[in-house]
Formats: sequence, C-alpha cells, structure tokens
Amino acid sequence: MEQIEDFLKKHRITEIEAVIPDMAGIARGKITPRNKFTSGESMRLPQAVMVQTVTGDYPEDGTFTGVTDPDMVCVPDLSTIRPIPWAADPTAQVIHDCVHFDGTPVEISPRYVLRRVLDLYQRKGWTPVVAPELEFYLVDMNKDPDLPLRPPVGRTGRPETGRQSYSIEAVNEFDPLFEDIYEYCETQNLDIDTLIHEVGAAQMEINFQHGDALNLADQVFLFKRTVREAALRHNMYATFMAKPMEDEPGSAMHVHQSIVDAETGRNVFTGDDGQPTSLFYGFIGGLQKYTPALMPIFAPYINSYRRLSRFMAAPINVAWGYDNRTVGFRIPHSSPAARRIENRIPGVDCNPYLALAATLAAGYLGMTQQLDPGEPLESDGYSLPYQLPRNLEEGLTLMAACEPIGEILGQHFLKAYFALKETEYEAFFRVISSWERKHLLLHV
Repeated sequence: MEQIEDFLKKHRITEIEAVIPDMAGIARGKITPRNKFTSGESMRLPQAVMVQTVTGDYPEDGTFTGVTDPDMVCVPDLSTIRPIPWAADPTAQVIHDCVHFDGTPVEISPRYVLRRVLDLYQRKGWTPVVAPELEFYLVDMNKDPDLPLRPPVGRTGRPETGRQSYSIEAVNEFDPLFEDIYEYCETQNLDIDTLIHEVGAAQMEINFQHGDALNLADQVFLFKRTVREAALRHNMYATFMAKPMEDEPGSAMHVHQSIVDAETGRNVFTGDDGQPTSLFYGFIGGLQKYTPALMPIFAPYINSYRRLSRFMAAPINVAWGYDNRTVGFRIPHSSPAARRIENRIPGVDCNPYLALAATLAAGYLGMTQQLDPGEPLESDGYSLPYQLPRNLEEGLTLMAACEPIGEILGQHFLKAYFALKETEYEAFFRVISSWERKHLLLHV
C-alpha cells in the first residue's frame, strides 16, 4: 500500500474510479474520495451488475446472482492503478476483482473467467502470449439513432468518400485526435504499437505489443474508453460496433497468440529443429473445433454477425493458412522463435477478457486433445462454405451443447451469459426496423 500512497501523492490524486468490467466490457463501479480508497474499506456492488444487459435490463431469472440481489466485494488489483488523463480533477482508476464475502471468486466475473483459463495453462507449465489488434471507426456525431452514421470531417474540411486503406494522409486528417490518444495511452501505460488506416471510411486500427493475457485484456478494456473520450473532445464519436455502416467493412479484434514454456521462455509452437510442433497444430485444431460454439463471445450481438460476410474482409469459416488473410486462422510470416497464430474471427465489440479466455480455451483443448487441423489453405477462403453460425441464436445453441466449453469456462458463467444474451435478443426482436417499414409497410 506504500507504493500506492506514493503514486497518489506523486500524481496529486483526489479521487479514485473503482471499476469492474461487466459482461459487455462496460466499466461499472464507483467514484470514491482518495482517503476512503486508502482506508482499506472494501467496495461493494450488487452481483446483478454482472448480468446487466447492454440496454440496461436484467434477465428475469435472478438465480444466477441470487434472488435476494446480494452484494459482492470488489477487491482492487493495485497493479492496474493508472491516472485518468482526461479528468478535470486529478483522478486515478483501478480495476477490481470480484469475490464473495467468504473470499471465493464470483464465477460470472469476466476477469475471473480469463484467470480460470490462465490457471489451466499454468498447471501445464505454459504461459500464453497475446497481441490484440483493434479496429474502430471515427464517425460524425449522431444524436438520432435512426439516421445512418457518416465519416467525420477532418482537417481538409471534407469527410472521406472512398476507401483509403493504409493511407498516411487519411490518418493525418485526424492528427490532433491521435496525438491525444497516444498521449493518453502513454500516461496510462497502455502499450500500443502501430496505427494504420483500415479499409473502411475513417476506419482505423491500433495494434498492441505482445504480452501477458490478463494485462492485455486490462489494456484493451481501458483503451476503448480512452479512444471514446478522446474522440468526444474532438467533436466526433469513436465506435467499436462490429458493423456500424451498411456499405463498409466491419471492425475486428484480431488476436495474435503463442505459448511459451514458463521455465525456459521457449515458444512451444517451435521444436528444436525450428519446425512446427504438435502443440502448434493442436492449438489450431482446437480453434477450428470449438470456435463455432464460442461465437456468442467472439460475436456477442445481433450486429456482430453482419460483419462476418463473404468478401468483406472478415472470415466465414475455420480454415487456416500461412499468411492468408481470407481464413479464420492466419499464420503470419515470422521467425521460428516468433511463430504464432492469428485468430481473425472476434469482432471488436467483444469483451476482451472473455474473447481472450475463449480463444485460449479453444487452443488449450486442442493441444491437450492433440487435434489435427488438416492441411493449410493456399487458396481463397471466401470461396468456401460458411462454417460459422450466421446469427446469435444459432451460436447460443452450439455453445449450450458444447460440454468441454462449459467445463473450461464454468457452467455457472455460461448459464448467466445465456440468460443475458437471450434477454438482449428479446429486446432487439421487439424493435421494428426502418427496413421493415420501407419494404413491407405498403407492399405486402
């Protein structure tokens, strides 16, 4: 606690934002004065916060958290303390873990679900190394959700009108915004790497340096909030919707992943002869076998499945290949020591804790079951049939029937997640869309 006191004193912190990530990856919690935070008094929140839908509703069945709506204890992970650079007063943020009053973990906490998977790796003497890549759109401020989104106006005074993939000038259009983003990230020790312009109009991508899975999930969680805050200060929105614009590609969170031996630090995907190992092929095989059942985590909303469309820079199947961007699992060109697998399926709208837990869970099952991924694809993956669920309902059905996924992520978590997703789906299904009014109102 002495180090925390030094941190608070150094940054002249007066308030603490005590936050937890819920199942949507939204920051929930409380803002507390500095002296209350350092007093050692625990923060409490209702367990039901974890199953609050993105619309603010709750599943009717309250047994997932307790019918009496009990509290949980939020324990600060002091390694996550960071200043909030956009706050008006000197403020810090701390991510918390959730436990019951007897000290046992709250099983439906996304941070715990990831810890649960990482514990399995630890028992095998393995350490996952991950590097997420986040795509997102900058859009003009839109106060009417019934109106389509538009690209924002940059320094030229004109919005983008065409595809500007990898264009430096297109990124320069928003230099003041990105200067703030990089400054905010540096202040928070968010280890971002390169910035590129993606395929869509005002679609950007920022890559993270590779590292520890839990730490990277924390960073992605904070980064999304950082980008949204920075964009607001430049009179635009940043959106992490998977498919925000009808005629533009969707946004993904690609995850590069490798596994190293915890004692030696050696990449277990590569043998002494420099060739791929059976663990490498097993990891790919696990991704292939279990990803369809994990789609409610990789693609958690109705909108998520609009992204997974043929010829729209998103995978539609579980094929794998070397340096092939048309498949679900790409093996980038690298040295043997840096051999890794890129999962291109998760949308950027996913919860980073759950998405990393899911992709590592699939790989773990593949390695321990010694699965065979078959031959790599050298042709166009978009020419193959769909192998992924086409909608959330189909994905939930596959997930519910997959016993190994339930065992590795936790049955209690999955039941709560199903209830939450079904509640969101029912809320969506009640909405009559503009397409229905346009094409059905006067013609059927």
